[in-house]
Amino acid sequence: MQHLGRDVTLYVCARLGMVAAVTAVLVLLNVPLLVALAVGVVVALPLSLFVFKGLRMRVARGLDEKQAARRAEREKLRAQLRGEAPER
Repeated sequence: MQHLGRDVTLYVCARLGMVAAVTAVLVLLNVPLLVALAVGVVVALPLSLFVFKGLRMRVARGLDEKQAARRAEREKLRAQLRGEAPER
């Protein structure tokens, strides 16, 4: 969980980089920029789900851990509101 921010940033940058790379290749092949960008988004984003699977799984695990910690903290606060003794 401690590296969630870094992992999310890396994943977003990797996906955007793949869009940029596909777009650049298409522009070099004389495809108009807007068309190349549209094709780059349509092709690269689904492709990145497979190419960056490990990083995507790390982000998902980090989000799950963070959600579990928040859920535990919420339950602890609810128990305190009910007047139950705090767990040690």
